[in-house]
Amino acid sequence: MSVVERAANVPSDAGAPGVVPPRASGARQHAPELGDFTTDRRLLFITGLALVVGVLCALIAVALMALIGLITNAVYYHRFSTLLVSPAANTLGWWAVPIPVIGGLVIGVMARFGSERIRGHGIPEAMETILVGGSKIEPKLAILKPISSAISIGTGGPFGAEGPIILTGGAFGSLVGQFFHLTAAERKTLLVAGAAAGMAATFNTPVAAVLLAVELLLFEWKPRSLIPVALASAVATLLRRFLISPQPMFPVGAHLSLPPIGLLFAALAGILAGVLAWLLTLGVYGAEDAFRKLPIHWMWWPALGGIVVGIGGVFFPRALGVGYDTIGAELAGNLPLQILIGVIIMKTLIWCIALGSGTSGGILAPLLLIGGALGGIEGALFPGHSVSAWALIGMAAALAGVMRSPLTAVIFAFELTSAMNLLLSLLVACILAQAVSVLLLKRSILTEKIARRGLHVTREYAVDPLEALLVGEMMQTTVTSVTPDLPLGALRAQIEAHPAAWAQRLFPVLDAEAHLVGVITRADLATAATDDARTVADVLHPEIIVAYPDETLRMVAVRMITQSIWRLPVVDRADPTHLVGLVTQRDLLRARERLLNEERHRERVLHLRPVVPHPQP
Repeated sequence: MSVVERAANVPSDAGAPGVVPPRASGARQHAPELGDFTTDRRLLFITGLALVVGVLCALIAVALMALIGLITNAVYYHRFSTLLVSPAANTLGWWAVPIPVIGGLVIGVMARFGSERIRGHGIPEAMETILVGGSKIEPKLAILKPISSAISIGTGGPFGAEGPIILTGGAFGSLVGQFFHLTAAERKTLLVAGAAAGMAATFNTPVAAVLLAVELLLFEWKPRSLIPVALASAVATLLRRFLISPQPMFPVGAHLSLPPIGLLFAALAGILAGVLAWLLTLGVYGAEDAFRKLPIHWMWWPALGGIVVGIGGVFFPRALGVGYDTIGAELAGNLPLQILIGVIIMKTLIWCIALGSGTSGGILAPLLLIGGALGGIEGALFPGHSVSAWALIGMAAALAGVMRSPLTAVIFAFELTSAMNLLLSLLVACILAQAVSVLLLKRSILTEKIARRGLHVTREYAVDPLEALLVGEMMQTTVTSVTPDLPLGALRAQIEAHPAAWAQRLFPVLDAEAHLVGVITRADLATAATDDARTVADVLHPEIIVAYPDETLRMVAVRMITQSIWRLPVVDRADPTHLVGLVTQRDLLRARERLLNEERHRERVLHLRPVVPHPQP
């Protein structure tokens, strides 16, 4: 067994030696290699691949939108065109009911015999692939997902194209990564770059796409991933502006504004949107639970959901399809109150049932539509009577509440409309919508699906205490050491007489000049139990894995894991033979304990005392 492997299981105690309190020199002197970030030059290679992914995903997004338009025109208007149109203007009447049913049947067959992962709205599937799949997406999913989504939306499904585009873009990003010798973290970066590029190309919202990637998919905030994702999003947006339009998707201009008291009502709008997010999440998973109770295979569920979509579309055609035209009308303030109420009721109903049936489609556009309807109703009641402004606030707040990504929602609303004057109101509404959502629900509409598959996702980002603390701050500075000429029998007897020394497990060996010459472990003593005449010098390990006081605990934790050892002597970087301490697994846990105490320990630091004037003599 190597010295490193032995040290992993060895006791720690001093032999005949005395307790040496080493000097914690350099505890506050950072290692030269320490910096704000851990990015290296490999970033350039990953960024180059991300740029290729950005271009590819922009073309895919445009192609998917064209495919949706082609199917919609074919089944509802019996014409050949790739122009994205709403099914709402069709004149088929009750003959339109079978269209989403047939679409659901096709999707069920594709999911059953192609890939079950095409079911759903795409983002949870991308998150799951990142978390447990090594960011490896099957090549067939890159084909089946966009086709199934185009069929679902093109046949009237009340969904958006963004979720499928996010998963499809991520799939192509993952595929590009799988052709190269990359780590799982690097493949994740390319997967997310594809997802962000797809969203940016769909909505012309590059910054919001990057924020969505950070808040939902990357599970980190590091330059190594942020830079490639941001540049992929930028390239996809640039290409989209040449292929489609450079204008915002729903330009309403900067004229939207609210009176000063509007900020208070924006807070109320955020609270109402948070409640709406709670109801929508319950509705989607309530429908899914109801479908699970049916005595038929899940392959047939999308067709059953299609029946509800078809009938709902007869009574309220605006509920069908992506609904971009209705979103534009909401932002223009052109919809009467009864239409807005119809959107909230009927769109919510068929969207929850259809999504719960396991068909393929996104959630962003429906959330914008439903939230915009709520905001439009608020605009008729709140000060200023600016229906357009309140519709935009309602859209963003609903998105923030359901997806729990408030910064994404704020910037998304701004990039969709260029409504700069509403940024403050958008911020207040989105933050409060998220607050209500997290207080009412443990999981979002995205993470609930993952939780139902047996996985737990945390959306909270914080600096790891192992990254923030140095070895010199947490190491043990009172260490029991031994001398090379000490007989093993004497060492064993002394260890057994001192329980505290026994717990140390790893013993540094110091010569007469107090130079570190090796280590001995409790396992070594057990191995040499039958030969007490041998000395420490006979069994010590001269090749030592060490730590330095100016390293971060994370660097030491990585070394422990890769070398399979859990105790390291700490030496002075300028003099590697000078022992200054010992760092163990327990010390790493104490760093976590410090953070836990900061979060749980409550104390009052300042106290107000009444000032009593002294009586005048």
